[in-house]
Amino acid sequence: MNEWSNKRYWIVGASEGLGLALARKMSEAGASLILTARNEARLKEIASNLPNEAEVLPLDITDLDAVRKSAKILKNLDGFVFLAGAYWPMAAQDWDVGKLTKMVNVNLIGALHTLDVILPMFIEKNSGHLVFTGSLAGYRGLPGALGYGSSKAAIANLSETLRYDLKDTSIKVQLINPGFIKTRLTDKNKFKMPQIMSPEDAAEKMFSNMNKNNFSSSFPAPFSWLFRISRLLPDSIYFKLF
Repeated sequence: MNEWSNKRYWIVGASEGLGLALARKMSEAGASLILTARNEARLKEIASNLPNEAEVLPLDITDLDAVRKSAKILKNLDGFVFLAGAYWPMAAQDWDVGKLTKMVNVNLIGALHTLDVILPMFIEKNSGHLVFTGSLAGYRGLPGALGYGSSKAAIANLSETLRYDLKDTSIKVQLINPGFIKTRLTDKNKFKMPQIMSPEDAAEKMFSNMNKNNFSSSFPAPFSWLFRISRLLPDSIYFKLF
């Protein structure tokens, strides 16, 4: 178990859902937090109700200049958790390049923008904790998951590359792949979502994994096993599953 009482973490995507639940969990454990989302009023409300110190940093993470201007407040960080997400269910027949671009800009480009500020800091001091929120949808292509699945697959690849490049440093890199979580985003789905979790249950699992040294974690089981095993299946079998 990590000692959290002297840690300072930046949570990106902290205004609702899993991000909010994780912020509460980390604050209860003693971490001081910097909370980022676009809604400043909502962030201030959340910060005022957390048990430990929390600052608010309202940002549009798709705006690189705005992210770079926040560098001063982000000094002396111990860790970073990327949870920002945009989502629309979309099949090829419903192609909408505007929504697709939005998903990629928030889910992937937003991660690159935030890394632009904190990664050099962590490398310079040879310490830090990078936590990325992937998805079971990032393992392989899924029906109706254009944009979202692609962006999460890219996050997985990004995390793995960072893990390789930083393996001889004291920077810890982790990738957390949750399944369905009951949020405003998954409310858009019209299909049955197996083993759907509450944000609080998902945050409990995510925080537990953040206290471990393993690189990646996928949950909930046994639903997550299907996606992990799918990587080993030949295409002729995989494309008959859904």
